[in-house]
Amino acid sequence: MTIHGSCLCGEVRFEFERAAGPFEICHCNRCRKTSGSHGMPTIGVLATEYRMTSGKKSVSTFAAPILYAAPAYHSSFCSKCGSPVPPANPDSDKLEIPAGLLDEDPGVAPDKHIFTEFIPPWDRIADTLPQFNIRELFREREGIELPDDFELRSHYDI
Repeated sequence: MTIHGSCLCGEVRFEFERAAGPFEICHCNRCRKTSGSHGMPTIGVLATEYRMTSGKKSVSTFAAPILYAAPAYHSSFCSKCGSPVPPANPDSDKLEIPAGLLDEDPGVAPDKHIFTEFIPPWDRIADTLPQFNIRELFREREGIELPDDFELRSHYDI
């Protein structure tokens, strides 16, 4: 099943074959600022199954400095309407697509909240999905134990 997506003005359009996962709601400060919301739900898609079908020339990218480890944070957006969009030229084997851009149901739902230590005091998670802070996320996803002296920096430090 092909799943389609687009930005607010419709200039940037894309499609992919299936959700490869994970489907997460990220609460890091960069995702919150990029989305303008309490968090950004993103769905994992294999780059080989992703195609930008129109608007490639309208995609701009902001690259923030590296905070923890390479690669740096990149945020792509439509230069006409400002919607966060997938990159025009993916440089990894997997993409995280903002789920709010999808035009159809991808057939899966979010499975966790991540970077929960950055949730602002005014926000409350109202569901029962598992919640992971950065240490738990690295342990679960990467199999990495962060050292005790690991300095957790705010994603505001751009």
